[in-house]
Amino acid sequence: MTLAKKIVLLLMAAGMLLAVFLESVPAQSEEMKHDMSTMAMGASGASTEGYKAAMDKMHADMMAQEYTGNADVDFVRGMIPHHQGAIDMAKVELANGKDPEIRKLAEAVIAAQEAEIKQMQEWLAAHPAK
Repeated sequence: MTLAKKIVLLLMAAGMLLAVFLESVPAQSEEMKHDMSTMAMGASGASTEGYKAAMDKMHADMMAQEYTGNADVDFVRGMIPHHQGAIDMAKVELANGKDPEIRKLAEAVIAAQEAEIKQMQEWLAAHPAK
């Protein structure tokens, strides 16, 4: 066998190995995505589901806002669901958390965010969007 034939056969073999490797990459990638999403979820349970639900609701409510072009009004409208998200997450902590310091923090978050939501709602009522 000539040197040229050996080189051609080696190149063909390398090409076939490369093709097999490239064929398997998407499948491995999909498996890794699945494994990573499972790992990212970590421990599941009531608190995890509660936090996810609170975040999903907050993001949906913030994105549903219709902008007016008035920076003050748009800020306040966006902050209300943001604050409500903090309240909802704090309630998940109170329902599931054990650490007394963090439970106290959650109670303080609820009190502060509820007061600020009330203040923002009152401000919006006094300053309708133009």
